[in-house]
Amino acid sequence: MQFPEVSGSNLQRQKVTLPQDFDGKFNLVLIAFQQWQQRVVDTWIPFVRDLERANPGFKYYELPTIQRLNVLVRTFINEGMRAGIPDPVARERTITLYVDKDPFRQALALADEGDIYILLLDEEGRVLWREEGPFAPAKGESLRQAIEGDQQDEAV
Repeated sequence: MQFPEVSGSNLQRQKVTLPQDFDGKFNLVLIAFQQWQQRVVDTWIPFVRDLERANPGFKYYELPTIQRLNVLVRTFINEGMRAGIPDPVARERTITLYVDKDPFRQALALADEGDIYILLLDEEGRVLWREEGPFAPAKGESLRQAIEGDQQDEAV
């Protein structure tokens, strides 16, 4: 499965095209569809920060995913999020996607918008691992094994 090509802007107001603008060898995306889901995304952040420190080729991104809207509404939403996130690193890795959500979800086999989805992508945007919902230690261990297993495969 391949991450579809989409464009957006991070909260530093930089335009990006994904998956080509992901920086890592492994890129974890936390996809949220509803504002309240930020609390669920936040359950993953301490773990993925530690994972990023331990694995130099690993990067993570938050992808708030919203239906296409006009420029004025997009600017209002983005500036509201930007005001709520003072950390420049967090702003850089938060990329708001304004897309036709149904085709986006279908391309990634995301069943609905009732929960968040966590996808590990390689540098080409291929999905290597997937999970949904809040962080749990077993999910974190599964993610760690997916990264370490793929790194070992390349070393052989």
